[in-house]
Amino acid sequence: MSTTQSERLRGLLEPLVGKKGLDLEEVEVTPAGKRRVLRVVVDSDDGVRLDTCAELSRSLSAVLDETDVMGGNPYVLEVTSPGADRPLTEQRHYRRASGRLIKANLTEAAGGGEVTARITAVDDEGVDLEVPGVKGRKPTRRRLAFGDIAKARVEIEFNRKAAESTVQDGSAAADEEGKEEA
Repeated sequence: MSTTQSERLRGLLEPLVGKKGLDLEEVEVTPAGKRRVLRVVVDSDDGVRLDTCAELSRSLSAVLDETDVMGGNPYVLEVTSPGADRPLTEQRHYRRASGRLIKANLTEAAGGGEVTARITAVDDEGVDLEVPGVKGRKPTRRRLAFGDIAKARVEIEFNRKAAESTVQDGSAAADEEGKEEA
């Protein structure tokens, strides 16, 4: 029974990533000219700091240099966090996107179609959503089981709801008043 290079890499790297309190999201090896790029994508509930990526890169590099898992050909190691456009595939991805707007394509069994809504809660079975109202209507609540979602991604918002709540509590308004006096 043989294992693929990705499986061997995952088995080697996952314990090191876990020691840093991170989740190993993806391991990918792609050709880049005469070299290859080993991309290691990590994440956590608190996000990933640049310093953490740098520390992890040094640790992973040392372990990779001690093994032959990458073979004899040169490679570049890239340690990164997931981009905003990465698919939501695990319960933890939805939990980390709580409060964010998502676009979900539904399975045929769930009626098909597409839903754009804000995640309000996540549990082991699925997500609670707030579907924005259209043309002056109030938002509606909707529950989706994970099995009803064919694929989902976070929608990029330039005017996020979090910014709106800051204005409502007065802290942004106070900043604006300070600017006018200056």
